Amino acid sequence: MMRTKAALFVGALMMLPTTGQADPYDMVVLQGLDKVTARVSRLEAPVGEFIRFGTLEIVARTCDKRPPTETPESAAFLDITESKPGDPPTEVFRGWMFASSPALNPMEHPVYDVWVLDCINMASNSEESSSSVGSE
Repeated sequence: MMRTKAALFVGALMMLPTTGQADPYDMVVLQGLDKVTARVSRLEAPVGEFIRFGTLEIVARTCDKRPPTETPESAAFLDITESKPGDPPTEVFRGWMFASSPALNPMEHPVYDVWVLDCINMASNSEESSSSVGSE
């Protein structure tokens, strides 16, 4: 089972565009699920900065997205740790997550699910949010 998962992961990495074909972005759009409350949250994580989701601390190390002329794919390398009061932080996930295949390399946690939706740039995000004020 573990060997099959590893082979799938390596195969997915081979399908990723090379650095010459993917464009780097400065923010990862994530979706988080709290399995206890059934609350789904949209999270925006600037690359290199920590964000919190429940007891999780998430830092996106990089986010790459293929250009619109190619098959759509967003991929992010994430470090996710859990920090509970009184306990030392524990690493929950470290690796690539793919927007088109969230089950390929999922974070395994009893309370939370986190997956990648997209990669965006902060400049384009601030323009979108200013134009969508009051539309919710």
